[in-house]
Amino acid sequence: MRPLSRGFLLAAMSAAVLSPAAPAVPTVAEAQAFMEKVESTMMRLSEEAGRASWVQATYITYDTEILAAQATEKSISANVAFAKEAKRFDGLKMPADLARKFKLLKTSFTLPTPAGPALSEELTKIVTGMESVYGKGKYCPPDAESDPGKCIDLQEITRIMANSRDAKQLLDVWTGWRTISPPMRKDYQRFVELSNLGARELGFADTGAMWRSKYDMPPDAFARELDRLWEQVRPLYVSLHAYVRNRLREKYGDSVVPARGPIPAHLLGNPWAQSWDNIYPLVAPKDGDPGYDLTEILKSRNTDPLQMVRYGERFFTSLGFAPLPKTFWERSLFTKPQDREVVCHASAWDVDNVDDLRIKMCIEINEEDFATIHHELGHNFYQRAYNRQPFLFRDSANDGFHEAVGDTVSLSVTPEYLKKIGLLKDVPPASKDIGLLLRRALEKVAFLPFGLLIDQWRWKVFNGEITPDRYNQSWWELRRKYQGVAAPVARSEQDFDPGAKYHVPANVPYTRYFLAHILQFQFHRALAQAAGCKDPLHRCSIYANGEAGKRLRDMLAMGLSRPWPEALEALTGQKQMDATAIMDYFAPLKKWLDEQNAGKPVGW
Repeated sequence: MRPLSRGFLLAAMSAAVLSPAAPAVPTVAEAQAFMEKVESTMMRLSEEAGRASWVQATYITYDTEILAAQATEKSISANVAFAKEAKRFDGLKMPADLARKFKLLKTSFTLPTPAGPALSEELTKIVTGMESVYGKGKYCPPDAESDPGKCIDLQEITRIMANSRDAKQLLDVWTGWRTISPPMRKDYQRFVELSNLGARELGFADTGAMWRSKYDMPPDAFARELDRLWEQVRPLYVSLHAYVRNRLREKYGDSVVPARGPIPAHLLGNPWAQSWDNIYPLVAPKDGDPGYDLTEILKSRNTDPLQMVRYGERFFTSLGFAPLPKTFWERSLFTKPQDREVVCHASAWDVDNVDDLRIKMCIEINEEDFATIHHELGHNFYQRAYNRQPFLFRDSANDGFHEAVGDTVSLSVTPEYLKKIGLLKDVPPASKDIGLLLRRALEKVAFLPFGLLIDQWRWKVFNGEITPDRYNQSWWELRRKYQGVAAPVARSEQDFDPGAKYHVPANVPYTRYFLAHILQFQFHRALAQAAGCKDPLHRCSIYANGEAGKRLRDMLAMGLSRPWPEALEALTGQKQMDATAIMDYFAPLKKWLDEQNAGKPVGW
């Protein structure tokens, strides 16, 4: 992932130094001059904000947190001020590129603060406060009153849910984590009111409509597009769901897991049941061992963190990309320092929007981090590919593309690729593929409905379809509808379970992750075809293929300069997102799942 959304990184000058009021009928020349000033100022202040954020993430102190927070607040308010100033050019006929910049300026942030310093400050404080409540959240069991050391944070809860197979313990920590969110409920309601006010001042129906407007199509059309994509992939998810439910019944019994209906959310290996790969040992097929252990191979070779990153860089240079700049190796954070606190969550950075590329990771020598490095470098090579575009075009074609590019590269980390780079002597036989595919489906396919429903809930909250007295009820209705997952204990409107997922209190849009999970397979299929791969799609790797590399480089260089359907066409030949690539990739698994589910309940 990237560290912050564009809205938080784009910085601009304050309203006090905006251009003087334009004549009643502005000209194209004035619009061009305004935009040049906007872009040059945003470029400069974006770099300042990026450096403040980098220092805060790699040197966590009281002061660096304040400095980063100040840069964030300035960025939000200034972006809104610029967008409102730009409204005076509404209706002016201008060149297509310039018109696109004005459109992007209005949708480049996610928190539209309303006019007036009091309301703007109130909204910013609410969001900052909710994020702080989440970040400090801990579950304190009843016996923690006498021993506060028994309180556990999200990191520990996540570890327990990934590894424990004790249904009572899983229920305890699942419920416990959700005690942190009810205090946010009133603040979230006020946040919706203020955010919608700011969105309407910018000309949008509500905040959700503003978010959807950045996808080069009418907001309602974009919502229908998501439904279409979900219906394409839903049969595969339903088969996976039925298989997992049956295997969990074998483990926990009928009293915990019903034969029909939704799966209890606390049993799926994750605090939010958003991905299920942690329960692979419970559901693995016979002979599911892939025949090698990449973690052990890397450790046996005494691979160090820098060598792990070099493997990733060589993947991209094999496709024709230039090596990473020297400064990347000098300024990145590869290992956890012993002398200070840092944010270890992996992220890719483009600090100056040109070539000050970095990654921030506390690399461990294992298979997961090997794939993560390939993913993060996908962001970096994308960032550099579009660095000659005007500032407002220095981003991915839509926010799903950036995540998708990194994941597309990770899909090429196949046994065939590992053999080519000397980490495997022999590629496992096809008989091992079901285990590999099932593990990947538990990560990728299981995520899809969750990636969709987060913003389905928020959009309905923003437009008033979901009222505050139905926040929690509607949340679980959507989770059942899309995921076939249910709360393991009764929930009420005294709870605020949406707030137990970071992206809700932090106001981070989530549809990008659903899109990324669709696009990465569409990208992978197109690049594999360009590379001439004749193997099953899940065995294809584009490593060292010049044609696939050229097609990828050409698309990345477009940045945000053109509507995303044109960028998609440049890479795949299609102008429409297409989830059939997922069905192609997992076709052998779908056949196997349906065989396992024969004669058993399917659906919920």
